[in-house]
Amino acid sequence: MVKLILIISCIPVFIAAVYAAVIYKEVGKTLKLFSLFLFLSAIMQLTSGIAWGCGINNMPLLHIYVAVGFVLIALFYREVFREILNPVIILIVCISFISFALYNCFPLQLLFRFNAKALTVESVLVIIFSLSTFILLLNKQSLEVIIPERKILNWINSGFFIYYSSSLLIFYFSDVMARMLPVYLNQNTWVLHSFFSMIMYSCFIIALWKRPKNLAF
Repeated sequence: MVKLILIISCIPVFIAAVYAAVIYKEVGKTLKLFSLFLFLSAIMQLTSGIAWGCGINNMPLLHIYVAVGFVLIALFYREVFREILNPVIILIVCISFISFALYNCFPLQLLFRFNAKALTVESVLVIIFSLSTFILLLNKQSLEVIIPERKILNWINSGFFIYYSSSLLIFYFSDVMARMLPVYLNQNTWVLHSFFSMIMYSCFIIALWKRPKNLAF
């Protein structure tokens, strides 16, 4: 039953990626960057699933996904904050995070273990981006942002916030849970994680669906 739930949770990822590919030429730079994140998610989901099915350790793929995925998320938010924040700041954050992620891959044996530290730091940074965006959208200056663009941002930003804020403690305590919790409780925790992942990608699908056709966002 747990395996079935985990497999079902992958469906929104592929739907979001396929739909993003269909509309890719119609959207602007911001959604193109966001689409790249969706493509990466789908590719990693597929390859890690194949590796898992073949009994191959897929943790190295997770290390790649965390590093590259965060960079794409950060570049998406750089476009969101383009009018109020120096883009160099986001680039510095990206370089710092990649350096931290690489540091956590050594010794090389750690590539084959769950990268809880990098995921925890990523979650904190994305939560900061998300909360900053919510504040931006509530600020009077955000009235200058086109209303349809704000609707898209709300859906995407809510997806990121729900997933990363809900998963933060799971990532932080993952090693402790693996050692101390019974197997069934550990599995239920990751089922809950999959549920929040489904919510996030469902928000993304809605955002892409609701995009105004005449808005190059």
